[in-house]
Amino acid sequence: MKKAYAFLLTIGIIFLLEDCSAQGHKEGGKARMELEPSGRQVEKFDFEQKGIEEWKTVTGKWTVKEVAGAPNGKRVLVLRPQGSDFNVIVAPGGPYSDVDVSVRFMPISGKEDASGGIVFRFSEGRYYVVRANALENNFRLYYYDNGRRQLATATVQPPALGQWQTLQVVAVADHIRAYLNGKLLLDHRDSRFRSGQVGLWTKADSVTAFDDLEIKGHKSQ
Repeated sequence: MKKAYAFLLTIGIIFLLEDCSAQGHKEGGKARMELEPSGRQVEKFDFEQKGIEEWKTVTGKWTVKEVAGAPNGKRVLVLRPQGSDFNVIVAPGGPYSDVDVSVRFMPISGKEDASGGIVFRFSEGRYYVVRANALENNFRLYYYDNGRRQLATATVQPPALGQWQTLQVVAVADHIRAYLNGKLLLDHRDSRFRSGQVGLWTKADSVTAFDDLEIKGHKSQ
C-alpha cells in the first residue's frame, strides 16, 4: 500500500512539474513565440568597443558618448534631434526575415516627444517600428511607407524620463509581438513587409539613449 501511494505521489509530482514548465512558455495564456534555432544568427551591439562607423544614418544626428549609469559599460548611442519628424539609424547585418530584437533605451528629454523605438524589416525606406513614449500613455506598432500609419496600440504607464527601459520585438512571418520591460503588450499580424534590416528610432525633439542592442535573426534567402 505504501509503495503504491509513493508511486502515485511521484507520478503526480511529475505531471505538476510538466504543467509548470509548460506554463513557463506561455504569455497570458498564449504560447511564447520563438525563432527556429536552426540557421539563426546573433548580433550584439553595446557601443563600448565599437562606434557606429558601419551603421547607416537615415535621419537625425546619432553619436556614441559616455553616459552615467549606462547598462553596460559607459558608452551608449544617443540621438540629438536636428528637426526631422522621424530619426532612424540602421544597424549593420541582415537583411532578416524572422527576428527577435531587444534594446535598452532611456528617454532623456523632449517637449514634443520623448520616445525610443525598434525598427525592423527596413528596406528602401519602408519599415515597421514599435515605440514607447515618455510623454504618452501608449505603446504602438506602426509601419512607414511614405508616411507613418498605426497598426496596433496598447495603453501603458509612460516610461519615466531618465530611466532605462527594455524594448523587444519578435516577428515571425506575419506575426508580430512587442514587449515593454518584459511584458507582452502587442500581438498583431501584418504581411506587407517580409524582410529587411534592423535599426533604432526616435521622433521629433526626443533626446534618447540606446544600449545593448541584440538581434537574433534568420537572414533572407
